[in-house]
Amino acid sequence: MSLEQLKLSKPLISAMTAAGYLSPKEIQARSMSRILGGQDIIAVGPEGCGKSTTYVLGVLMRIKYGFEEAPRALILVPSKERVLEVVEQFNLLNRNASIRIIGIHADGGMEQQINEITDGVDIIVAVPSRARAIYLKLGLNTNKIQMFVVDDAAEMVRSGMQLPINELANSIQKCQHLIFTEVMHDRLYKMIDPFMKLPTLIEVEELNEKQAETHTQLLYHVPNFRTKLNLLNLLLKDEEVFDKVVVFVNTRLTAQTLSKDLFDGKAADVFVYKPLFFDEAGFDAIEDFKEVAEARVLIVANENLPSLDLTGIPFIFHFELPEQKEIYLNRVVKKQDDGDVVAITFTTDLELPTVKKIEQAIGQRIEIADLPEGLLVEEVNKTASQKKKLTQAQVEEEAHQDAAFHKRKESNTKTTNYGIGQKAIMNKKKKHG
Repeated sequence: MSLEQLKLSKPLISAMTAAGYLSPKEIQARSMSRILGGQDIIAVGPEGCGKSTTYVLGVLMRIKYGFEEAPRALILVPSKERVLEVVEQFNLLNRNASIRIIGIHADGGMEQQINEITDGVDIIVAVPSRARAIYLKLGLNTNKIQMFVVDDAAEMVRSGMQLPINELANSIQKCQHLIFTEVMHDRLYKMIDPFMKLPTLIEVEELNEKQAETHTQLLYHVPNFRTKLNLLNLLLKDEEVFDKVVVFVNTRLTAQTLSKDLFDGKAADVFVYKPLFFDEAGFDAIEDFKEVAEARVLIVANENLPSLDLTGIPFIFHFELPEQKEIYLNRVVKKQDDGDVVAITFTTDLELPTVKKIEQAIGQRIEIADLPEGLLVEEVNKTASQKKKLTQAQVEEEAHQDAAFHKRKESNTKTTNYGIGQKAIMNKKKKHG
């Protein structure tokens, strides 16, 4: 497909060609006609698939002239860095000198930003909190907004930005809404549902063409931390299968907490790697854990963790996903003579973007396992007395945070009928042969 088939203006095609874009990405080919037609869309795709360029082109096509009395496009992004990146992308592709574009973030002076807006602007790229603050000071007129764009929407939810996004969306009487995100999940749906109008969902996947050779991986999708704990308790009850296990969490404090919560802290075979307190049951060396037969479970924090030799450990659990995907990849990509390993990951909605980055890197989807029978799936809510202390806005925000996980798409569902015990046994023939 050529750039001309996107039905862009000649100046935009010229700018794209000059910037090195010779053909459109899949997400642009599938969504541009809908954007130009004024439809609401939800575009889902991995990092680097062209989401930002897509809405930059769409906004520049729909806002063809400048010097209106109020902004006509409001684009919300999660950070100052993203503000600067998106403004740079607009400046790279915009050949119309009359269109005025400014970036708004928390590091700038608010009065100066208000003056810039009231002096005249056509496109605003902003972080939600600062845009909301300026709106509340009557410095942002949303009456002329034609396009409302939320970029990196899953990251917005993870960072708790739902309230300012919804307030800004609700301040606009009628406009086109464009949502761009790496993943869709129930919490994100809850944020955008009040203002979206029959949106079209467009999803693209760009996995690495070369598949990495990995150990067996299984993914459990659960709604919250407490359900993760219940799931780990339930699985580890099978001492025959899970006879030697390393559980990874992100901080040493979480490791201590988990050691006390597992089996109500009464298990004599659960230990912490380099515990915070001298009187806690733990090991300072992974080799010592391997050699002690009575030690079955070792909880390890990713925080300031040197490289560990996991050779001989048949099961590794990622109770929490590390922020850097490379840490995870180093544990699941097969190395010479490291034996049979099953890598089991627990993820909530907020961790799904990291899962997508991992899948993109290894060139394959991680198999989703069915939640076992008997698992207690918990919803975490504040008590009535706590809620009385919140403002109505805070209560509404809390409702966005308390979400049950949504039904998976058919393409994401489990592809085999093997239970975790069966799968483990097949990968441990030397034990059960």
